[in-house]
Amino acid sequence: MFCYQCEETARGTGCTVKGVCGKEDHTAGVQDVLLYICKGISIRNLAAMEKGAGNKDAGALITDALFATLTNTNFDDKRLREMINQAIAIRDSLPKSGDNEPDACTWTPKSDADIEAKAKEIADLANVNDDVHSLRAMLVFGLKGLAAYYHHAETLGYTDEEIVIFMQKGLASTIQDLPADKMTALVLECGSVGVKVLALLDSANTKTYGSPEITSVKTTVGTNPGILITGHDLRDLDQLLEQSKDSGVDIYTHGEMLPANAYPELKKYSHLVGNYGSSWWHQKEDFEKFNGPIVVTTNCIVPPKDSYKDKIYTTGPAGYPGVKHIAKSANGTKDFSKVIEHAKTCPPPLDPGTNGRDLITGCAHDAVLAIAGTVIEAVKKGDIRRFIVMAGCDGRRGERKYYTEFAKALPKDTVILTAGCAKYRYNYLDLGTIGGIPRVIDAGQCNDCYSLVVIAQALAEAFGVGINELPVSYNIAWYEQKAVLVLLALLSLGVKNITLGPKLPGFVSPGVLKVLVDTFNIGNISTVEEDIERMVPA
Repeated sequence: MFCYQCEETARGTGCTVKGVCGKEDHTAGVQDVLLYICKGISIRNLAAMEKGAGNKDAGALITDALFATLTNTNFDDKRLREMINQAIAIRDSLPKSGDNEPDACTWTPKSDADIEAKAKEIADLANVNDDVHSLRAMLVFGLKGLAAYYHHAETLGYTDEEIVIFMQKGLASTIQDLPADKMTALVLECGSVGVKVLALLDSANTKTYGSPEITSVKTTVGTNPGILITGHDLRDLDQLLEQSKDSGVDIYTHGEMLPANAYPELKKYSHLVGNYGSSWWHQKEDFEKFNGPIVVTTNCIVPPKDSYKDKIYTTGPAGYPGVKHIAKSANGTKDFSKVIEHAKTCPPPLDPGTNGRDLITGCAHDAVLAIAGTVIEAVKKGDIRRFIVMAGCDGRRGERKYYTEFAKALPKDTVILTAGCAKYRYNYLDLGTIGGIPRVIDAGQCNDCYSLVVIAQALAEAFGVGINELPVSYNIAWYEQKAVLVLLALLSLGVKNITLGPKLPGFVSPGVLKVLVDTFNIGNISTVEEDIERMVPA
């Protein structure tokens, strides 16, 4: 195997024996083969669509495959092989794209051994000095983020054929031997399509569940048995809440599901009682203490300990061998009755060991724009000197303490704008308010990064300046491929001077990094003191 798609990749260059995430070599191989077949589907389906044909199932399969291979999503070889079989069936239902098709369009395994052999053949043996190779990797990882966000919108009935076609266009390009300039254009196009998919998901969430409201979320536990739900899928939570009402079971959110507490159509359920624990990598401690069953809806699953493995239920793209999975029915609904009955047999959750402080969330664009006058006036008066965008991902490594120390050290006249699980590095701190405005404005999940764009654009219009002239600095933490897509989206909007950390991506070649630095002035974090001096000018 060779995998360098996440920030924690071994030695900053690539995992070659086993993924830092827990992904085994054989699982990495099955994932590589699945994407290889998807590239073949893309070649054939794009050619068929040019002739007015094509397979309507191709886009859905490719979306699911890209999401399933995103870091910490699906570790289950059996389900991944089933997806390979589905992919081959779709590919082979399509006419040939021409006389000299690439191997991805024609190769068919006869056994698991064939899949294993093909995985070794196509393994991404990175050449960090090859700019085209680097651009291909950046595009594929951006496409994985694109697919994850599109999956959530599609689940709520919001679709866009242009986004689906771009996923196929992007995958096809990686086996077409395109030169660096064309690959660069596709990477930047991925960013602009990323803005489009984030806007689509924002519309899907708010039209389905209402605009988030600024909400104080409890982090203490009650006396009822509970179900913990983690990941990102709001529809899964919605169905679980509806099916568990009047059951005597409380529902707690975890990790990236925290912002769900702010949606009117979800917070109306009285048994949605609060948030439990911290970000995704604290699962082993949080899940152990929770006592009740846990529903993992998307990415961010950590290989579970035997002591609580039997309490976990995966659903959607998530999967882990030996863990129960809740599949979607033909009409798109899911049956959580087994989880609810399981919860009734469990004692209430133990105290999670956090400080019991309520967390503020729901500061999405509508909620913030409703108080825009107050915010703008605070800036004009000098009460707010600077906004610091600290969106992105959390991670395990000790160097991420930097983000906690950075938040603590920020001057009292600065406000943090955040989305994603990076906020767990500082959202339990008491950073106070400025004239009633929270110093941590949490727009929601990483899925909700579009809110930060809308807020920034509204501020730029109010002050009559460009987006790079605003009193805004960017200190972004990344971990996986959704963060790659968000970064590309920001670049497509022309945002410059982004600081990225803790480490720069291992898949970026020196040549590509030079372009990013020269064009967008992207840099890596340094020390808290140096970065505050640079990002918060006097």
